Amino acid sequence: MNRISRLLAVSVLLCCALPARGTENAALERGAAITDPFALRELDGGRFALGRMLAPSRTADAPLANRELFALPSMAPIRKALDGEFDRYVARHKAEFPGESIGVGESFAFRLFDRAQLYSDDSRFVLSGIVNRMDRGYVAPDACGEIRLIYRLTRTGITPAGDDDVSPRLPMTLMVVLKAKGDHAADNSGAPVICAEIARRWLATSGWTSTGKQLAEKLTAQGGPLDPVTPADVERIETNLQIAHAPKSAARDFRTDYLMKVFDYHAESRTFDEAPLEDQIDRDRILADANLKRAFKAWLLDPEHFSALDRGTVLIPPEFLATGAIATTPVGFGISNLQPEFGLTQGDDAKTAPLFSDSDVVSALEKAAGRGMPTQNIRSVAGFERRLNDITCAGCHQTRGIGGFHFPGVDWMREQPSNTTFVPASPHFFGDQIRRRDILTALRDGRPPDYSRGFSNRPQLRGSTELAGTEYDDGWGAHCYRPVPGANARDASFRSWSCAKGLACQVVDATSRMGMCFVKTR
Repeated sequence: MNRISRLLAVSVLLCCALPARGTENAALERGAAITDPFALRELDGGRFALGRMLAPSRTADAPLANRELFALPSMAPIRKALDGEFDRYVARHKAEFPGESIGVGESFAFRLFDRAQLYSDDSRFVLSGIVNRMDRGYVAPDACGEIRLIYRLTRTGITPAGDDDVSPRLPMTLMVVLKAKGDHAADNSGAPVICAEIARRWLATSGWTSTGKQLAEKLTAQGGPLDPVTPADVERIETNLQIAHAPKSAARDFRTDYLMKVFDYHAESRTFDEAPLEDQIDRDRILADANLKRAFKAWLLDPEHFSALDRGTVLIPPEFLATGAIATTPVGFGISNLQPEFGLTQGDDAKTAPLFSDSDVVSALEKAAGRGMPTQNIRSVAGFERRLNDITCAGCHQTRGIGGFHFPGVDWMREQPSNTTFVPASPHFFGDQIRRRDILTALRDGRPPDYSRGFSNRPQLRGSTELAGTEYDDGWGAHCYRPVPGANARDASFRSWSCAKGLACQVVDATSRMGMCFVKTR
């Protein structure tokens, strides 16, 4: 195994194994997420079952099987869009890899997700987590951000007894996104609930020690954080599924592709309709249209928009966005060998000039500084390239995920789910909890929140030392930066990406600048 393969293998291992320190991660997620498997099991059996959220008038107590789910009129556009994406994926694969077979089953080189299981009587989506995303209040201030209900596709009729049993879960999540503050949310006195009160309720859970049914009852009780969460406040559905997997072969290393889609809810038609993915730039369409290229370049390099890109709060107009994305894993994590979602910072081949030149970036940095908007993250051309990649849905999902997902949730279908063996979320998720909790605290206390965020690889430090020396910041397994041998200066965008004493930044190859912190070998 060569050095690249070894480091990528360790990277995959870290993403799956290191978060298993249950006590440490429970402290990180406190007050901003609900991950207790026993409580989620209770909530899934009540009003937070997916069928109850999407068909609130339904009176049956039995869980909604997927055949019934996708038969709902509101879900018909989702099924149609997913089927279309599968057909296009297979057609592209056959055109690009004519010698490699693709289909459902182990006999194929590319093993396709079995759509029959998605629309089956023998599968359903179970609640795997509830996440507070009031840190997204900059997107919809009146709604105080979002609450996200995350569901995992699961085969029914299978209850694994032990850790060695095959899990009934399938590689797909469906997320129901709701307004954090509904249009009709009220407190005990009937007064409208405000952002500060919602944040207070969530932060109050950080001191709770209950679990299971008792925790579920406290969460949903009058005045609890889940009390105001109702189907009336559903805004959209987001899906992420492993559309195909190719095991390692003589021709290549293993590869897994994930399809991501977004569907907005329209009250008039009562349907979830295909929508652009936030900040998922449509690479092919932009590069094929000279007018669109000029418009996008001018828009993004405007100092105000460039500053928002730097802070991670940019909202790119829908005319530049795609309605679907394929994220491929694994990927390297060097600067020059990022896998951009679009060839905008580097040409596809020698004849293709990049849309953004080095001088464009330098000029944008100077203009932003001249207007009193100094950058926090983009301080170099390489920083611009990385930020341009990781603001996209696909770019972010390629960063420190667990099998292509940032929140798979604990498998509570097992008789004895255990946070010491199974972890609810990725290092990316846990590393971001301090920033999210800081925003909740500011909202609770009536202070203006700082919605900015760092790069996906390294969490933005908010004055807390809680992450120092961990896998998230300078510790063993943290992502780090090392200058190219012979370089005279550290890149200003990544100079803080160091390693703790006794550790060294080990890079993928001699020309890469990104690596991981490991024990010094000499």
